[in-house]
Amino acid sequence: MNLSYKYLSIVFLLICFATNACKKEAIGTTPTIDFSIQVSGDTVRFTNLTSDAKSYKWDFGDGDSSTEENPMHIYPGKGKYVPTLYAVAQNGAQAQGSTVIHISKTSPILLNDNTLSDWDTLSVNVYTSSPAGGNFIMGKFDYDANNIYFYFEMKATVADGNIFDFYLDADNNASTGLLTGDFTGGGYDELLEGQLLLNQSTAPIPLAPYVHTGAQNAFSFDAMTLSDFFKIGTVVQDGAILKFEGSFDRNKLNLTGPAIRVGIITTKSDWSATLGSLPDPSTDSYLLNLPE
Repeated sequence: MNLSYKYLSIVFLLICFATNACKKEAIGTTPTIDFSIQVSGDTVRFTNLTSDAKSYKWDFGDGDSSTEENPMHIYPGKGKYVPTLYAVAQNGAQAQGSTVIHISKTSPILLNDNTLSDWDTLSVNVYTSSPAGGNFIMGKFDYDANNIYFYFEMKATVADGNIFDFYLDADNNASTGLLTGDFTGGGYDELLEGQLLLNQSTAPIPLAPYVHTGAQNAFSFDAMTLSDFFKIGTVVQDGAILKFEGSFDRNKLNLTGPAIRVGIITTKSDWSATLGSLPDPSTDSYLLNLPE
């Protein structure tokens, strides 16, 4: 073999080596699993934030799965679930990451749907007043992880400006909070008082929260600094009967235990007379169990 041929061969090999080095796929790294979740009732939206991956698979922890990058999944009911995201990188490297989701009880109640028909599906936590209940006819309650919902039928109008007093036994413990003859069965840790249905920005007595202090036999409540702790939904005047719905924020009012007691008293706008009570006067307040 002559020298020039050897030289050309070496140059050719060097060129091939350089070319192969340029075309070789990057080795890459194992994907770093990253995703966020947004829970609304029993529906969860998964947002995939993982980079450097070519394919994904979700195991939702309830027997279902998806290969969508950002799926939405409806869970079959309340409980603890462990969804897992599997990712495969361009080089074939695989990684996975999991989180824990707690699906709490959901409620059919919607406060922004301009109807009260969703309350028709409830058959529990329904209280029907006797004549002793005054202007109260019926009360219904429901809840989810974030709110306690209420529905009332009353002999009243919004323009009456009735004052509402909600007595709340936040821990269902009669050894703490106010002991009152208005309702038995509980010690009332919180009081929500005001003209519930009037425009709260202009109402002479806006609904305000108070916490009990001092001895159990002393009507001593201090104001709490809270905002947006309640909402009013649909309000319907059906002849002489006023029907309306609303909710209280469980977290802001510390109503996060397994049960609470609630009793409501209505008074005329000038405080001149008591108009109604739910439950009936001098009976046990309503026990609302809140199992998650």
